[in-house]
Amino acid sequence: MRNGLKPDLIERVLGAKPKYTIAELEEKFPERNLPDGAFVTRFAPSPTGFMHLGNLYSALIDFKLASQSGGVFMLRIEDTDTKREVAGAVDIVKNTMHQFGFKYNNDEKYGPYFQSQRKDIYRSVAADLLARGLAYPCFLTADEMEEIRAKQTAAGFATGIYGEFARDRDITDEEIIERLDKGEVPSIRLYSTGNPEVRIFCKDAVRGSISFPENNEDLVLIKSNDGLPTYHFAHLCDDHFMRTTHVVRGEEWLPSLPLHYQLYRMMGWTPPIYIHTATLDKIDAETGKQRKMSKRKDPENNLDFFLGGGWPTEALIEYLGNILASGYEEAKLKGAVKSFWEYEMKPKKIPMSGGLFDMKKLEWWSKEYIATLPVSELVKNVVDWANEYGEDVHKEQIKDIDYLTGALSIERDNPKRIRKDFITWKQTLSEISYFWDGLFQPNCEFEFNKDALNEFLNTFDIADDKDTWWNKIVAVATKLGVKNGDVAMSLRVAVTGRTNTPDLYSVMQVMGKERVVTRVKNSI
Repeated sequence: MRNGLKPDLIERVLGAKPKYTIAELEEKFPERNLPDGAFVTRFAPSPTGFMHLGNLYSALIDFKLASQSGGVFMLRIEDTDTKREVAGAVDIVKNTMHQFGFKYNNDEKYGPYFQSQRKDIYRSVAADLLARGLAYPCFLTADEMEEIRAKQTAAGFATGIYGEFARDRDITDEEIIERLDKGEVPSIRLYSTGNPEVRIFCKDAVRGSISFPENNEDLVLIKSNDGLPTYHFAHLCDDHFMRTTHVVRGEEWLPSLPLHYQLYRMMGWTPPIYIHTATLDKIDAETGKQRKMSKRKDPENNLDFFLGGGWPTEALIEYLGNILASGYEEAKLKGAVKSFWEYEMKPKKIPMSGGLFDMKKLEWWSKEYIATLPVSELVKNVVDWANEYGEDVHKEQIKDIDYLTGALSIERDNPKRIRKDFITWKQTLSEISYFWDGLFQPNCEFEFNKDALNEFLNTFDIADDKDTWWNKIVAVATKLGVKNGDVAMSLRVAVTGRTNTPDLYSVMQVMGKERVVTRVKNSI
C-alpha cells in the first residue's frame, strides 16, 4: 500500500488546512430518518443555459420516485464548471421547478445546495484520499497533457492520464515541495488501482447488473485553476453526505460508472442506486429516422417552447409520464387513475431504449387534459398565459373576463360530449378569436344565401330559447325551399367567418344581439 502525504504537506498542496475529518462530516450529515423504502433523489442541473426537455424528463423521475415513496426530492446546483456558467440560469431552473409543480425539500441540515459553496467538504475528502495514498498532486500543465494525448493518439493508445503516462503518479514528497516552492499549483488526481482487463459489475435499477472494465485512469478530482471539484468527485461527495439513495442521470454517464464505483469503494461508502435513462428521441423530418433530440436543431427541446407556446405543463407531464411508465395510459383510459401522480412508477419499467417524443401524441394528451378542466380553471390558465407570454391581441381578448368566460363555456356542460378542440392556451384564444370584432375575419369566398339571412333577421330575437331559434331557421328554409342546414351554414359563416364552429345558438347568445345583427347585415 502506498504511503500518503503528511498533514502539513496536504495543507500546502490544498492551499489550506482541511476543515473537517471524515468522521466529522459523517456526524455533520447524519443518516435521514425516513420510512423504509423512501427514495432520496436530487435534480442536479448545471447552470449553463436554458432548461431542455431532457432536464424535465429526468427531474420528473426524481420528483415522482421521491414523492410516491414518502421520501425527499432535492434541487442541487452543480456550478463547478465556471467557464460554462450562464447568468440567470439558476433562476430559470428554479422557475421551471415551480411552473411544473416540482416541490423540492432543501433541508438546511444537508446544505448548502450549490456545489461552489461546498468547497470545504470536497477538500476535506480529498485530504483523506491524499493521506491514504489514494490520490496525489499532479503538476502537469495543459500543454504537457496535450503532448501526451498526441503521443497516445499516434501510437493507437487510449487517451488519458494513466499508468506510464501519469508522470506525477509516484512523485516524492521532496519533488512536491520543490514544485510548490516554485509557485506551481497542482490538481489532485485519483491514484487508480484499476485494471481494464478485469471487469467490474455495477447495478443499474433499469438495466440490472452490468459489467464494465475497471477504471485505470487517474482522473482529476480537484482542479488546479479554481480549486473546485470535477463532476465525478463532487457528485460522489454530495450524494453520500446528502444521503441520496437513487441517482437519475442520462445513459451517457454509463461509461463513468466503474470510476464512480471505484471512488465509493476507496471511501468505504455504499453507492446509491443508479438509474440511467435513455435518450428522448424524435423522428427526423428529413431522414424519417429516429434520432436523439438536439438542443440546436429542435426548438421543442427548449422548455420555453412549451411555456411560451401555452402548452399546459400538466399535459406535458402526463405525456412524459406515459413515456416513462409502461401501463400508465391503459390505467388512465380504464379510469383506474386520474393523473400520472396517482400512478405508481417503477424504476424497472422505465424504458431502456430511446423514448419517442411525438408532438401529435402530445396534442392528444393536451386536448384530453384541457377537456377535464372546469371553465373557471380554463379561463384562469388562459388569462395567466396571456398576461405572461401573450401579445397585444391576446391581452385584448382577456380584458372582459365575463365575455371570455362565455366564449369558453360553450359545449362544456355535458361531460359525455365535451369539446376537445383546445390544445394550448395560445391556440385556445386563436380558436375563439372570432368572438372579438378586432380579430374577426369575414369569409369573402363563401356564397351566402342572402335571402335566408334577410328572412332570419326579420324574426331574430336574442331572447329566444334554442328550440324557438331553430324553429325559425326551419321556417326560413321551408319558405325559401332550401335545406335547414343551408340556412344554418349561411348564418354560421356570417357570424363567425368559419364553416366549423361549436353550437351556433350558444355562440350567438354569447355574442349578443348587436354583434350578431351587425355581422349578418355586413354579410348581406
